[in-house]
Amino acid sequence: MQKTNKGADALIFLILFVLAVAFISPILIVLMNSFKGKFFISDTPFLFPNSQTFSGISNYTSGIAKTDFISAFGMSLFITVFSVGVIVLFTSMTAWYITRVKTKFNQLLYYIFVFSMIVPFQMVMFTMTKTANVLNLDNPIGIIFIYLGFGSGLSVFLFSGFVKSIPIEIEEAVMIDGCNPAQSFFKVVLPILKPIAITVAILNVMWVWNDYLLPDLVIGSEYKTIPIAIQYLKGGYGSIDMGAMMAMLVLAIVPIVIFYLLCQKYIIEGVVAGAVKG
Repeated sequence: MQKTNKGADALIFLILFVLAVAFISPILIVLMNSFKGKFFISDTPFLFPNSQTFSGISNYTSGIAKTDFISAFGMSLFITVFSVGVIVLFTSMTAWYITRVKTKFNQLLYYIFVFSMIVPFQMVMFTMTKTANVLNLDNPIGIIFIYLGFGSGLSVFLFSGFVKSIPIEIEEAVMIDGCNPAQSFFKVVLPILKPIAITVAILNVMWVWNDYLLPDLVIGSEYKTIPIAIQYLKGGYGSIDMGAMMAMLVLAIVPIVIFYLLCQKYIIEGVVAGAVKG
């Protein structure tokens, strides 16, 4: 039995190792090529930089200058922080309400949120763009509410599952002590929702930060986020400054990787609690 277990453990380790290499290798390739001269990237994309191909930090300085990276970084940071904050706050309140107040309308509302998760963005992007123009949402503040709409489905689903795991007696006790529903939510329920709230925040941060299509359709080049700014490294006749593009991709990846590593321990806890109890 022990030999069988060791063999199974070795097989699992091998599979996980292969998967880890498959996921990490693209990031390593981008990192390596960000320090190569742009004329060597196409010829030796999978080799480490050497004395001939190494370009130092010139790709980074060139990319920052060409894309106005600092401004794009600030725009991405603004949109991401406020979009995720709005999503976490409003969807947690919505999930708490439709879970605790059991009516047919709330049940229907819950299923509408769940159904929205499977609707492809491509089906609604043209009507969404037209609606955003009519409602004057084609700006950095307006796009926050658009992200709220598209991010509500998964967020409400996860929050609803977690709320069901909270004993309702806790809320009844604070209501007896004189708290109104709003005080009960912000003082008692929201702190308990911390693990799933962080999970929802992580998932939405990775989505909003890396999103190209929605900002491109709604706010265009007037307010450039990082994914949009990187596209300006494309020149005429299909030419691309690959060195600068690789460098900017690294700078775009680093903040989200750091954020993920700091918060990753909450992901499994939050998702499992929400899925099992839901």
